[in-house]
Amino acid sequence: MKLFVFGMGYSAQVLAGRLRGQGWQVRGTGSAGDVDFGDATAVADALAWASHVLSSIPPLREGGDPVLEAYGGALQDCRAEWIGYLSSTGVYGDAQGAWVDETAPVGAGRRTARAQADLAWQALDARVRIFRLPGIYGPGRSALDRVRQGKAHRIALPGQVFSRVHVEDIARGVEASFAGPAGVYNLADDLPCSQNAVIEEAARLLGLAPPALLSLEQAALSPMALAFYAENRRVANGKARRVLGWRPLYPTYREGLRALSATTSPASASSAPVPASSDQR
Repeated sequence: MKLFVFGMGYSAQVLAGRLRGQGWQVRGTGSAGDVDFGDATAVADALAWASHVLSSIPPLREGGDPVLEAYGGALQDCRAEWIGYLSSTGVYGDAQGAWVDETAPVGAGRRTARAQADLAWQALDARVRIFRLPGIYGPGRSALDRVRQGKAHRIALPGQVFSRVHVEDIARGVEASFAGPAGVYNLADDLPCSQNAVIEEAARLLGLAPPALLSLEQAALSPMALAFYAENRRVANGKARRVLGWRPLYPTYREGLRALSATTSPASASSAPVPASSDQR
């Protein structure tokens, strides 16, 4: 089996490592890949070689998907049996804390370019699987790293909740879809909760005092982080469970942080929950 990845980012590299351990061959673009995205001949050769194709490249800020714009026709013509796209639950916008599933409307939130790309990938081909991802965490990208660095925040926003997913569970969900039908799937853990709860658990595991509780203004967050806190939703994962047989290895942040605390993780440069749209997946 042969996987070609547009954008060998954080999540795609975890998936690649998992598949290589099972005997897969994996190629991709990006700094961790072996194919130049701008070399149309090399990309065409990789598409002809691949049995599975995944894109983890986010849309352009001004709109438009770089992969579809450059290689949409080639993707439609390629013989790969499976095509996947790593999207974001940001396409749902603000649900005021309500649950959203794959039938919820998209395009009303801050991720308008992401929503347009999500829909464009759905329209591309009948082989396409869309994976909508919430805040991604894992080795080097978790609340543990931010607490260690003194960059974690607890913000007084009663009722504010986020969904999140461990990067290993993204890889396992994508893998489960290889034998499942095309469609859109949310890959999120079972316990949406406040970011404060996650930071407090990370501090407990590290034996450190949690950071002070601040107002949103006192926290002086970046514009990206402020936009992240402007939306409030719970992401349902029932379809991936029912249709793909996927079960998160880390059903809540507690199991995920506990596993990460047992290993030595490289320091993360992030100071906010890692949005699924910012890491080239």
